[in-house]
Amino acid sequence: MKSTVGLVERLTREIVETIRTENLQPGQSLPSAKELASRFEVTVPTVREALRRLEATGSVELKHGSGTYVREAINRRILDNPHYVPVDLAAALELLDARIAIEPGIAELAATVQDADAVDSMESALDNALQVTTAVPAGHFHVELARASGNRALHEMLVSLLAIHSRTQQAARTSYDRLRDHDEHADILDAIRRGDGFEASHRTRKHLEAIRAAVLAGWTDDTPRTEGTNQAGDTDPTEGSRR
Repeated sequence: MKSTVGLVERLTREIVETIRTENLQPGQSLPSAKELASRFEVTVPTVREALRRLEATGSVELKHGSGTYVREAINRRILDNPHYVPVDLAAALELLDARIAIEPGIAELAATVQDADAVDSMESALDNALQVTTAVPAGHFHVELARASGNRALHEMLVSLLAIHSRTQQAARTSYDRLRDHDEHADILDAIRRGDGFEASHRTRKHLEAIRAAVLAGWTDDTPRTEGTNQAGDTDPTEGSRR
């Protein structure tokens, strides 16, 4: 059993290396399982097991009758756990406490960097705050804020954090006024456009603390538990989705 597990792990690494050395981009197809089995001198079931492991991380997508395709997550250094799905008050507060610790610094960086395209993407994401539900909970204004920081590790960290807590994030949305959410996002964006890192950080912290207070006050046993999708489900938040 151990040798089989080791073989699958080795093959998984070799498939990733193949994707990189052949410069396969998201959306492009991999060689067939039969071709990979021949190339690496293993059985087709072993190849399929390795591909399923990669699919679980969002690195590839297996399409029945079509083939295996590279996904955006192949380039991510920080990956979420698709099996972590608790939705309760403790999980909601844990998520928000983590965001309060991280995002004010991200906003300060974004104000310093002032990448025009990234800031424009934040503006495009503003109106999605008015929606009660969203197909991809992690694909929203705050993800664009992290992208605007210019720090890929911070961006991927936030994407993964929200993906891990995707159902909790969706449930928390119902506790906060949509118009207020939109207006506070606009205030954060205003500070970033002006290059005021201190104010951008302060507004981000106050925004997240207000959401935390609303969640704490409004959470009940009837708080909606939306069967949200993680990033392996519908759409990867790194592929341009917005809240």
